[in-house]
Amino acid sequence: MRVLIAPATFKGSLSAGQAAEAIRRGLADSGLDFKTELMPIADGGDDTLEVLMSPGGRLVETLVRDPLGRPITACFGVSPGGDTAVVEMARASGLQLLADDELRPMRTSTFGTGQLVARAADTGAERIIIGVGGSATVDGGLGCLTALGVDFLDGRGQRVAPVGGALSRVRRIDPGRLSPAVGRTRIQVACDVDHPVLGPRGAAPVFGPQKGASPADVVRLEAGLTHFFTLVRDQLGVDVTQTPRGGAAGGLAAGLAAFLGGELVSGIELVLDYLDIEARLRGVAAVITGEGCLDDQTLGGKAPYGLAAAARSRGVPVYALAGRVEVGEDRLRPAGFEGVFSLTESPEMIYEGMARAEELLRQRAAVLGRRIWREQKKGPSGEWTPDGR
Repeated sequence: MRVLIAPATFKGSLSAGQAAEAIRRGLADSGLDFKTELMPIADGGDDTLEVLMSPGGRLVETLVRDPLGRPITACFGVSPGGDTAVVEMARASGLQLLADDELRPMRTSTFGTGQLVARAADTGAERIIIGVGGSATVDGGLGCLTALGVDFLDGRGQRVAPVGGALSRVRRIDPGRLSPAVGRTRIQVACDVDHPVLGPRGAAPVFGPQKGASPADVVRLEAGLTHFFTLVRDQLGVDVTQTPRGGAAGGLAAGLAAFLGGELVSGIELVLDYLDIEARLRGVAAVITGEGCLDDQTLGGKAPYGLAAAARSRGVPVYALAGRVEVGEDRLRPAGFEGVFSLTESPEMIYEGMARAEELLRQRAAVLGRRIWREQKKGPSGEWTPDGR
């Protein structure tokens, strides 16, 4: 029986690749005759670079600025043929680069992401995929675009600081120095959320607090983004204020769409297409996916949801393993999940589950393997078992 193992990252515990290997070992522990194929997945956030480069691409290191402007070494990927480059913005502008007391979205910047994009364009790649999950920023792409040569000027004609707190100071936009190499390149923005940049579902109110924004900061950031993208509309004739997915990465997605003609696409759909999901699903009896927390954001277009949709359309059952499960059967089953296994039995076990994620994932995979075997041999029981029992 052939099973496709395709988890996303278990954030804070296991990479997508490590999770896939733990599940593979669990199926082997079941003692049943499974033939497994590992296909770690991502949706524009963590592990996107590794997943897209796994078929044989190379990584290129370069010096960039982190979210607070400090020099760091980050990398981007180039496909085997050199036609596609992959930038994971979190490598330069991500939450993972900051300590808890450094989360200040009024002061953080996507400048380093712009440096990565510029370097990727210099390789001659015809397409640049930019994964925009995991950002520490709410700057509307101001920093990234500044690094790419766009001038944002205040009322005195001086360049504004490329940080979230300076958005409201911009009075004039001059794209005349935009990198010609970037301008010639097709930009695809792999988004892990579908939120617009402005409004109650926008970048500041929804994601700002996750990046350290106080209630007062959220108000200022929303006002700054509103001012900035209104200026973009008035001076460049491009309105991205309500574009779906524009709120990803603190509005970076909207900025890339407005200035670079970036295509804002579902990250998981792009990844699955890149990995040739149709070919991968041929002859597969079941798919096992998973992530750290299966919640409302999962059902908003995260990696496991996108994979479940793709597999369901081809009649392949999908099972999920998650650190914790925060949505019920009434929403999970219509989304395409035949069953979900939680690694933890109560909220109090979350931290223990993170520390023991590999061990617990392997144990649950063994239990799930026996269930899959029974259902494939005898036919689905139709019984929903969210805890895997």
